[in-house]
Amino acid sequence: MQNLKLNQYLKVKNNHSPLLFNSVLWFLIYIILLFVFTKGTRPIKVDFVYTALFLLFLMLPVLANFYILIPKFLKTERYLAFTPLFIANWLFFSLLTVMWLNPVLNLFFSNLFFISYPTGINIFIISLVVLVATTLIKLAEDWFYFNTNENELLKLKNRQVETQLSTLKAQINPHFLFNSLNVIYALALEKNEKISNSIIQLSDILRYVLYDTNVDRISISKEIELLKNYIEFQKVRQHDQHKVELSIDLKNLDYQIYPMLLLPLVENAYKHGDLDNLQNPGYIAISIHQNNKQFKFEITNSYSDHKNHNMSESSGIGLENIKSNLQLIYPGLHEFIIQETKDTFTVKMIIASTL
Repeated sequence: MQNLKLNQYLKVKNNHSPLLFNSVLWFLIYIILLFVFTKGTRPIKVDFVYTALFLLFLMLPVLANFYILIPKFLKTERYLAFTPLFIANWLFFSLLTVMWLNPVLNLFFSNLFFISYPTGINIFIISLVVLVATTLIKLAEDWFYFNTNENELLKLKNRQVETQLSTLKAQINPHFLFNSLNVIYALALEKNEKISNSIIQLSDILRYVLYDTNVDRISISKEIELLKNYIEFQKVRQHDQHKVELSIDLKNLDYQIYPMLLLPLVENAYKHGDLDNLQNPGYIAISIHQNNKQFKFEITNSYSDHKNHNMSESSGIGLENIKSNLQLIYPGLHEFIIQETKDTFTVKMIIASTL
């Protein structure tokens, strides 16, 4: 559907004019032939007439080449068919010019005398040169037009991707803010003395989410720092009762990743991890691994089957945002795997290295 809309846009914006192209082309050919036929001397009336009529005969094979042979045979890579047809086209219309050019001149311009103009083999040579030259010009013009369209299409696609990514970020940020304010609210109700530190932590987290993520890529070390701050922030609300295991194995701390890919998964684990259960608190296990071949993020959380039936569906917008982001920024370079058992929910995100 996206490609259809883009193609329709390009058709509306199409500046390609065959009439303009042919007008300019034939005007230039006329000037060149006039110069050749007069051998550089000042042309007279008879020169203009002869060149114009010669050009009319010459248009037939060139236009046949432009709109039949090139699109149907050359551009479809049917070279074995194009070559003999090109030669036949040249020979047939060159022979037609040799046979009928002078009779037509004498018929319509009987009061003029046409001498010292190409005849016989020279007409064949001139026709061949013009046919080959115009073929190259046509291919160059089509190539330029094609590349212009391709560049415009790429620009439009990039704009669409940027718009979609911005939309996805806009969906994540309010979601995160809403959850965080709930934490602050819970602390305020309990008159918890840690509320001031939590507000500072929240401020740091939001500063990162709102300002530091306005880039295409960010170092994995900063993303991990965000996760650590978020985990510490949640510990206050959970009274340190929940278990969070964080395993990190990075070969390159400056490894670049698209921002805000990881936090929604951690948020999701807290939301469904049954960590509020005072009798049997849940747990979250996070593993982050990066080497020269790939980046792997895996997160597992416990959950009660009766409380979170079919968590993959109830997770909703969080997981869908991650999937959409990955499709846009890592097409063909990622895996997104969801594994669900009776007591655990696991999400694996693997991004292949582009190096």
